[in-house]
Amino acid sequence: MRIEYEPKHDIMNVEFLENVDIEESIEYDGIIIDYAKDRRIVSIEILDVGKRITKKPLETINFAIIKEKV
Repeated sequence: MRIEYEPKHDIMNVEFLENVDIEESIEYDGIIIDYAKDRRIVSIEILDVGKRITKKPLETINFAIIKEKV
C-alpha cells in the first residue's frame, strides 16, 4: 500500500495494488475508484483534497493496522 499526495494538483492517491492494470474507473464527487479486471480496488484518488479536510493532507495521515485475535 502506498499513499501519495501531490500538492501542485491537490490530489491524494491511495494505491492498494502495484503493477495491476486498471480496467475501469468510477468517479463520484471528486473521488475516483480504479478497479482491476477482477473487480479488486487498485487505487482511490481524492481530487481537491485540501478542500475536503481541515489540515494539510500529509499531517492528517495516521496509519494503523488493527489485528483481531483468531
